[in-house]
Amino acid sequence: MSLKFTLFFSFFLLFHNAYAFNITKVLSQYPGFSTFNTYLTQTNLATQINGRQTITVLVVENGNLAPLSGKSLEVLKNILSVHVILDYFDVAKLQKLSNRSTIVTTLFQTSGEAKGQQGFLNITHLSTDSIAFGSAVPGSTLGSNLVKSLASQPYNLSVLQVSNVIVPVGIDGATNSTSSSTTSPSPSMAPSGSPKASPPPPSVSPNVAPRVSPATSPSKAPPTSREAPAPSNVPSSSEAPSTSPAPISDAPEADAPAADAPAPDAPVADSPSAATALHIGLAATLIPRPKLTRPSRLQTGFDRIC
Repeated sequence: MSLKFTLFFSFFLLFHNAYAFNITKVLSQYPGFSTFNTYLTQTNLATQINGRQTITVLVVENGNLAPLSGKSLEVLKNILSVHVILDYFDVAKLQKLSNRSTIVTTLFQTSGEAKGQQGFLNITHLSTDSIAFGSAVPGSTLGSNLVKSLASQPYNLSVLQVSNVIVPVGIDGATNSTSSSTTSPSPSMAPSGSPKASPPPPSVSPNVAPRVSPATSPSKAPPTSREAPAPSNVPSSSEAPSTSPAPISDAPEADAPAADAPAPDAPVADSPSAATALHIGLAATLIPRPKLTRPSRLQTGFDRIC
């Protein structure tokens, strides 16, 4: 049992030593990159690089690290992680790029803080037979070129020297000063604070007559309560009074006294009209009634004999 465990542990150590590397130990052999190597240790990027099996590190000499001076440790870590490609690229592979250009993923993309294309690099094989590097953010330039290869462990670790530091736009928290264009109000549009013009009064058509109120309209008389219709069959007579009949009310009209005959008790509302009743009353007064005399006793006896 112990023999099997010893063999397994020995095989694991051989496998680990064959594929493991130490970026700090590799760069310590080149004094010209001591500052870059120190930055990798301070930002703990050296540990993350050593934990990868396939990696490419783009390093910059001490004299070209001026863009990193004065940066905070967090910003420094973000910029340096852009120089760590998650793939193996040596000089021979870079010179055989398909379509002479490619977009690669960097360690900064895995941090979760990359915005847009900040976590990607653009590698282009130029017509001058040189290899250029730059940020994949739209509008960025290829401002860093390949200088030489420092170390290579095929398909595990590749350390390449580049001419300049690659700083993607916005990675250091700085924003581009863009002038915001202000739109002036159109001449046809009134400002919001100005009072609105009142609409013109409605025009009156000359063919439309002005509206007359019912009280002043000459064609309409005010309504009366229970106005009796004028009789159409009243004969014209010189004896008829010239005054127009008064409107009939609910109470019976007062009786006009005649000579010996009492006035009719029937209400005026039952008669055809007040004018007809007046004519009947006048006719009764003009016609003399026959006087009735009591028969004498002689005449009564004569009648009995006959």
